[in-house]
Order: sequence, then structure tokens, then C-alpha cells
Amino acid sequence: MSAASITVLRDKVSSVIREIEGVIVGKQDTVRLAVAALLCNGHVLVDDIPGVGKTTLAKALARTIGGSFKRIQFTPDLLPADITGTSVFNQKTCEFEFRPGPIFANVVLADEINRATPKTLSSLLECMEELQVTVDGVTYPVPRPFFIIATQNNVERRSAYPLPESQLDRFLMRLSMGYPDKAGETKILENQLHEHPIARVVRALGDEDLSSLQDTVRQVRVDPCISEYVVEIVSRTRERSETDLGASPRGSIGLLNAGRAMAALAGRDYTLPDDIKSVAIPVLAHRLMMKPDAALKGITAERLVMEILHEVAVPVAYDR
Repeated sequence: MSAASITVLRDKVSSVIREIEGVIVGKQDTVRLAVAALLCNGHVLVDDIPGVGKTTLAKALARTIGGSFKRIQFTPDLLPADITGTSVFNQKTCEFEFRPGPIFANVVLADEINRATPKTLSSLLECMEELQVTVDGVTYPVPRPFFIIATQNNVERRSAYPLPESQLDRFLMRLSMGYPDKAGETKILENQLHEHPIARVVRALGDEDLSSLQDTVRQVRVDPCISEYVVEIVSRTRERSETDLGASPRGSIGLLNAGRAMAALAGRDYTLPDDIKSVAIPVLAHRLMMKPDAALKGITAERLVMEILHEVAVPVAYDR
């Protein structure tokens, strides 16, 4: 891969990040991680309290990359057909015609995803992994590129359902916004005195740009010792006594791909251990099933991943 390709990626992605940060104040790390997930064809779950900008992040990201955009408001009465679409009988042709649902878009905002029932959530499994939807025995491909960014309210329990492990595993990253600091919150107030700043977000990528940037990330080099480093980290999540279930091989693939995306964002065509470390928590923590007594000891999935990163030796070639 040429240095010019990486330079083009960095410049174009910088424009995307700049547009988003005009709306999402003081959350540079979260914005970069969301963009990195997009670059390696992953999906993102934004899990946080109400009112901190989860939906705004999703809408801003969709505006900057262009393409078709659909929003699905998840509720307890939402049905799988409301997401995937359904077959309708056409009286003129005397045949059933498929009417696609809102999942057929380049960017899909799944708002408050944990309000839907497990049956409804299961309709997302196929499209998130295989980029297709099967309705009445017929398979339909979703548009490319395809990106789901879901939001989840993690404090409200009424009319909410915990996401199944199989669903969580389909998300490349779980991100958190958190409260802004005082200076950031003051800036937010100033930005909204006359209009919502989302109205000022402009498209930063052309029609073919995103697919081209994703291809560039796939060409970022990975040394064999980096792959072994990733496998060692993920293996440790399965061996720890605090976990009932560690990360799957899908987690290993996601960790490596996310690390490559971070390397590209840094302007490099090769992956470093620091790239892997920078995405380990958002990629792995939500995939771990912790034992009940771990919480009593104050050991969260995020803390466990951090401990593993300290335990696993960095490949000798990169050890400084």
C-alpha cells in the first residue's frame, strides 16, 4: 500500500471527525473510535445515560458520510417485520412483492435498542454478520457499505430488555459518552442558542469514498507477532476465574481489525501493539460474561481487560 493512500485516508477522515466534533464537544476519543469502527465495517453500540449525545453522535456521523440513512425507534411492540420488511400481495399482478424495511440503508440508527424484545432483536443478527436479510425464504442483500449504530439507555429498567450475548457479540465496539466537563457543557449551551448544531454538519465524503477508505484499512500490514499478541489477550479473557464466558474468535478478528483502523487514522500502513491496546476495552469488554461474585469484588469487564493488557507481554520487536 502506498503512503499516498494512507495520507488520503487521514485527510478525509480528519474532515469527518472535524464535522462531528463540531456537534459532539469534548469527546474526541469516542468520536475517533466510532469512525474507526466504521472504517473496518463494524457496528457500534453507544451505551450511556440519557441526554449525553448518543443519538446526536449517530446522526452527525450519518450526515458526514452521506449515503442513505434510516432511523428505527425501538419499542416493546416493534416486530421483526417492522425492521426487515414484509411481503405484500399486489392485487394487480396477483403476486407477493417484497417491501424492504428501514434496515435497508447505508447507515441505520437503532435508537434505544434495548427496548425491543429478544424476538425482534434476533432479526438484526443475520444482517449484522452476513449483510443480508431473509424474509419468507428469500434472501436480500443490504446496501454496501452497511453500518448500524445503536444507542442504549443503561440506567432505565422499565420496558427495557438486556441485550442477548449473541447480539452484543455482533457489535464491534461498545462506547460510552459520559458527562462533559464544565467548559464542554458551556460550549454545548452556546452552540444551541440559535439552532441545533446538527443542522450545520455537512457531508465530508463522496459516494465512493467510504468504500475506498475501508479497502485502504484492509491493506494495513499486520506482523505475525501482532496476531499472536491479539490471540494471547483474547485467550486470557477465557482463562480468568472472574469470567463465565470470554471473548470469541469474532472478538479476536474485531480487535485486530479495529487496531488496523487506528493505525490508519494515525497515518501508518502497519499495526503496532499500542493500536491494539487503544481499542481493547471497547472491543472486548462487552463480550465478556462476568461471574456474579466478580461484581461483589468490584471487578468489571473493563477493569479485567485492563489487567490483561498489563499482564500480556508486548512482542519483543516492539518492546521499548
